[in-house]
Amino acid sequence: MSKVTDFQKIVALCKRRGFIFPGSDIYGGLANTYDFGPLGVEMLQNVMNSWWRTFVRSREDMHGLDTSILMSPKVWESSGHTKNFTDVLVDCRNCQLRTRADHLIEDHFESKGDKISVEGKTLEEMDKVIIGEKIPCPKCGNHAFTPVRKFNLLFETNVGIISTSQNKVYLRGEIAQGMFVNFKNVLDTMRPKLPFGIAQMGKAFRNEITLGNFIFRTLEFNLAEFEYFFNPEKTDVNVLFDYWKKEMEDFLINLGLDKSKMRWRVHAEEERAHYSTRTEDLEYQFPFGFKEVLGLAYRTDFDLKNHMEQSGTDLRYIDPENNDKFIPHVIEPTFGINRIFLALMAEGFTEDEEDNRLVLKLSKNVSPYLVSVFPLVKNKPELVEKAQSVYSGLRRNYSVSFDSRGNIGKRYLAQDEIGTPYCITVDYQTLEDDTVTIRDRDSKTQDRIKVSEITSYLSR
Repeated sequence: MSKVTDFQKIVALCKRRGFIFPGSDIYGGLANTYDFGPLGVEMLQNVMNSWWRTFVRSREDMHGLDTSILMSPKVWESSGHTKNFTDVLVDCRNCQLRTRADHLIEDHFESKGDKISVEGKTLEEMDKVIIGEKIPCPKCGNHAFTPVRKFNLLFETNVGIISTSQNKVYLRGEIAQGMFVNFKNVLDTMRPKLPFGIAQMGKAFRNEITLGNFIFRTLEFNLAEFEYFFNPEKTDVNVLFDYWKKEMEDFLINLGLDKSKMRWRVHAEEERAHYSTRTEDLEYQFPFGFKEVLGLAYRTDFDLKNHMEQSGTDLRYIDPENNDKFIPHVIEPTFGINRIFLALMAEGFTEDEEDNRLVLKLSKNVSPYLVSVFPLVKNKPELVEKAQSVYSGLRRNYSVSFDSRGNIGKRYLAQDEIGTPYCITVDYQTLEDDTVTIRDRDSKTQDRIKVSEITSYLSR
């Protein structure tokens, strides 16, 4: 079975079972947009809750924010995004396909068994590669492309009913800037001591032109990240960097990803963003290859310094020990929540040929439902009533579904396919001794326990 086939099956499962739907589906869709369905939104929320619990709520050195998607355009000018937040593109002269030039070149060499990076190459150098290699258009096969040119990834929109340059604003291309511009507000209200972090999660938007492996590369996506501020004279940046690498990796492992399918990749100097002096990506082995899921960047004092200069607001930190004033440095761990979601789907997708079943082996921390409750048959009111009673009791503390469709075997297969770890069946013996069977998704073993013991069983 090819990796491409595997991935196509994952995409099909996502739509069939209500995890992910194509955006604007009834109108033919909109490229690079997707909607999370009933099961997908539950799983996505579980991932985000786990992140918030791990990196914010359980730590004393982290403060959360939820900043606006729309900000003053001066924010993006000061941060360098209006000038430097760019990609390179070409158009096919024959079919008008517009695609990223760097992806076109790298995909061409990868198809030949070679792996190259064009980061840092000039537009003219990329033109020479495309012409010299006679790289074909991925859509029509033609070899004629327009010259390589830059375009900005920020989405532009306007505030007010009249579109003018004075009313132009941007949808945020990253969520970091909201934390930088609120740095002084956090200092004044929370009085934190270095080192400390400011964290948030939310939507970011990028005007991507390359179609990208389902939800891996989209126009809007969910990010979670924090800016961890420190005094470089008192804290070794390399030690701190390695500490956060370990914390980020452990987070993915705790969600259920296999460590052997992860690797860290160091950005070359020409590849790093304009604000970073050190960047590493944590890549996961998707069915379509190793791709970035998390990023870790050392942004120095670039952002706070620029915002301080451009806004005229003093963003220095006052050391309570000696009253020294300085601009802190910052390390930024960034988590692509949608990409983590896709990695979990790829990790869990299992075809059990021995039992002829499809199993989504999701961790109990992220599965849409922890447990599903069945009446043995649906035409016995006393069984249905008892099963609904068990279901209602569990809903107070857990994500639970109720299923009475079809026979018991089909219900098990349906719950296996959406990743539900446990299934509880209410049968005739339940009416006699108040016990139920609880089935484990992965081992398929069944235990008989008292209804009163279900909560403690699930907690274990």
